[in-house]
Amino acid sequence: MRIAFYAPMKAPDHPVPSGDRRMARLFMRVLAELGHEVRLVSRFRSWDDGSCPQRMERLAGIGPRLAERLKKQLRSAGWIPDLWFTYHLYYKAPDWLGPAVAGAFGIPYLIAEASYAGKRAAVPTVIGHDASTAAIRRADAVLALSGDDADGLAALVPGERLVRVGPFLDHAPFSEAAATRQVSTHDVPRLLAVAMMRPGDKLASYRLLGEALSLLADRAWSLTVVGDGPARAAVSACLPTERTRFLGQVAADDLPDLYASADLFVWPAIREAYGLALLEAQATGLPAVVGRTGGTPDIVREGVTGLLPPVGDAAALADAVRLLLDDPDRRVAMGRAALRTVASAHSLDQARSVLAEVIGRVCR
Repeated sequence: MRIAFYAPMKAPDHPVPSGDRRMARLFMRVLAELGHEVRLVSRFRSWDDGSCPQRMERLAGIGPRLAERLKKQLRSAGWIPDLWFTYHLYYKAPDWLGPAVAGAFGIPYLIAEASYAGKRAAVPTVIGHDASTAAIRRADAVLALSGDDADGLAALVPGERLVRVGPFLDHAPFSEAAATRQVSTHDVPRLLAVAMMRPGDKLASYRLLGEALSLLADRAWSLTVVGDGPARAAVSACLPTERTRFLGQVAADDLPDLYASADLFVWPAIREAYGLALLEAQATGLPAVVGRTGGTPDIVREGVTGLLPPVGDAAALADAVRLLLDDPDRRVAMGRAALRTVASAHSLDQARSVLAEVIGRVCR
């Protein structure tokens, strides 16, 4: 089957690393492993960060014209897709292409990782909200990666078309790294944070992390930070430099060993969808303390593989970290539970099974 793949937020092959792009590539990989011919058919970015007035209005004019051009290009190339697959759609990044192309060719339209919030149906977000709402309603199936998203989408998508699939990854390199972990903890527990350094929610999370760690000055710990970006100076300023090691951007192949070298993953997760780094950490047997928000409860099992303090609460975050700093045996037990959980609920096999069933159903 020919599958046209599109990601309106940013193309999967964009050079800037992010969990969003990695998850898009994982979807493409799973679809290919199911025997389909998967083609990235457009790199048109429909994302509007709100910094440029009338940007969404301009995108709303460009999108339909690009859809018409894409239909002609596909026909000219003799490559007519059997299914359209859009990854990550919401009011800031609506899909102007998929519904039009799928409708013209009479093929199923699939969406993975969409979100819906009725409060966005107002100026200045109404254009993106209305476009994403129409696409979600049009979809033959919507794959929700978090319970939080599924709850919002239930208002638009009938039950049989709304399908849950847990965030997933190839856990082989992470489980291999986990096998090298020392079950005894370090004399000075090693905390780890992995996130891009950009203004907005990421910087807010780093600042909250710094605030929480300032409440743990009486405990022994060190912090390793993996990530880079335009807010690096601001991030450095809000973390205790005497205890923090900044590694900058790290190659994906080196991440499993970094996770395995730590004792505890810590991240405030302000407005986090779910966090692929969090899933990678758990896949390496690393217990986690993460703010309870979005899809983080879908990855961290509260009290089993980690702790989920209320998001945005620095004191609660510090209390949760302190609890696990003081209890190395519990950290080890949570890490082992994390390994089992990822292997059973967040694997490529699980994703293949769900996608095969959904595609088979919508293409009947």
